[in-house]
Amino acid sequence: MRITADFDHIPSLDLNDFTQGDAVRRAAFVQQLGEAYSDIGFVAVRNHGVPEPVLRDLYREVAAFFALPEAVKMQYDDSAGGGQRGYTGFGKEHARDRKAGDLKEFWHFGQYVEDGDALASFYPPNKAVAELSGFNQAGKALYQALENCGVQMLRAIALFLQLEENYFDSRVHNGNSILRAIHYPPITGEPGDAIRAGEHEDINLITLLVGASADGLEVRNRSGAWIPVTEVENHIVVNVGDMLQRLTNNKLRSTTHRVVNPPRERWHEPRFSIPFFLHPRPETRLDCLESCIDAENPKAYSDCTAMEFLTERLREIGLIK
Repeated sequence: MRITADFDHIPSLDLNDFTQGDAVRRAAFVQQLGEAYSDIGFVAVRNHGVPEPVLRDLYREVAAFFALPEAVKMQYDDSAGGGQRGYTGFGKEHARDRKAGDLKEFWHFGQYVEDGDALASFYPPNKAVAELSGFNQAGKALYQALENCGVQMLRAIALFLQLEENYFDSRVHNGNSILRAIHYPPITGEPGDAIRAGEHEDINLITLLVGASADGLEVRNRSGAWIPVTEVENHIVVNVGDMLQRLTNNKLRSTTHRVVNPPRERWHEPRFSIPFFLHPRPETRLDCLESCIDAENPKAYSDCTAMEFLTERLREIGLIK
């Protein structure tokens, strides 16, 4: 049964149906994924291939990093580089069209170019945390596991769009993807209109979120209702970003979501979250696919590259000037 745009839950799919299933199971997965992304922009995926120890290791290392003194964390600040790598301090990022900074601090792991690709000189290097010997190794392991999962998801999306299955492979190989480790500290004073993450849409092609230490994520349906997304055990939540919505001329939906503050009696509880933002290579064209343009759906966006679009959005959320 197709889920409507006025959904009250996030559908669950089994990635094994696509990666290991026969033709019938693969076709069913592609259709169900495409319908979910056309209607609501979010799914929860099980059998995603991300090893539990890899996830557990990074959550442990991330908690240790954010417990370091502020002066130590600031040694890894990357404000001058627009926060592309390393540490971004509390309250520095805000949602587009909001002035209040989000109640969070975060760390960025970026792409690992290891095959001689010229992009190695374009990307800034990842920052090594001297105080935690396992931090960077754990980040790289989860980055690459989520990237592999994301490629499988994009192959299913390509088939739904009636493209070649490997259409996205070369476009995301060594792409400008980011693994963001987020700490939402305990709320110690009246936050006013600031929340942990203001309502927004993601910039990238797709986002993969595996695990979170507390509830708070909400998705807005087309009736305007906010639907809580509680952690689904052994699932990854995967949503469409603005780049994919743009490429498909709004055929696939980049849905507004937020992270709300907990009830006052739980203000003392921190929250950790580690989303993976899967980006294409910087030179990738985001021009609307011709197959997604017709008389009823005229072209909605001007032509641009992924880097041009990313730069525009980073300015809007306050990470670069």
